[in-house]
Amino acid sequence: MLDPPSITILGLGAWGKTLYGLLEQQGYPVVGWRRSQGNLATVASAKLIVAALPIKAVRAVAEQVAALNPSPDTILLSATKGLEPGTTQTAADIWQSLLPQLRVVVLSGPNISVEIEQGLPAATVVGGDESAAAEVQQILGSPAFRVYTNPDRRGVELGGILKNVMAIACGANDGLKLGVNSRAALITRGLVEMIRVGTHWGGQVATFYGLSGLGDLLATCTSPLSRNYQVGWHLAQGKSLEQVLDELVGTAEGVNTAKVLYAYAQDKQLAVPITQEVYAVILGQHSPTQAIANLLERPFKPEL
Repeated sequence: MLDPPSITILGLGAWGKTLYGLLEQQGYPVVGWRRSQGNLATVASAKLIVAALPIKAVRAVAEQVAALNPSPDTILLSATKGLEPGTTQTAADIWQSLLPQLRVVVLSGPNISVEIEQGLPAATVVGGDESAAAEVQQILGSPAFRVYTNPDRRGVELGGILKNVMAIACGANDGLKLGVNSRAALITRGLVEMIRVGTHWGGQVATFYGLSGLGDLLATCTSPLSRNYQVGWHLAQGKSLEQVLDELVGTAEGVNTAKVLYAYAQDKQLAVPITQEVYAVILGQHSPTQAIANLLERPFKPEL
């Protein structure tokens, strides 16, 4: 990489702005891009492209970037945590399929943007090609923002995606004032569900016990700052999903992920009881109270 590398951030929502600030603090020349801008010319010369886009926007933007034919030396760091409806592809899948020449890695971990902007300590993980991940680690890492690497791109990305569904469930649990014991059970069984789906989808078990799996799960299932947690909490207060999303600042990817994940699990015959109930609540088929009751009434079984 050139020193210092030129960096373009695609998407300046909460997470994109936070990453912009981190990179700027490190002294790198950073250019931010919003979808409303249209002009993507800076991507052609960027040595690092950071994509912090909602999943619904990834394909359209990736097609625009592909038309600019960026250099094969370019690293694409995907910071999107969602599944594309219809294809069930992750953001990294989309980027790699449309720009096969790029080194695509993913960023995931327990990273509540508000806390990072305040300079509070946090850790994250970059998953994928070891050389590219190591370069991103050196660029993005700092004493307050520790960056680890993991060659399991699939597992790192899925950890950050699947936990959003569990965060909705935990938000509903807390909104119903069902207590810490109940939330701990949801988190623990949620991790089991994530591993079941994630390993079927190609991730490694150990990855889900790391920062992008268990770490992110704990953060988003316990923090009112988590948008997915907020969705569950407000649904438990009797608000409609439409009302909750209208009032929410930013995107709660877990809503779309629950729909895509439920369809995937049905097709592959995977047991996903928590996802199934979150899906039913989102569709208005079950109330949060009924969803929790359904989980509690499941047949007894061995833990392992």
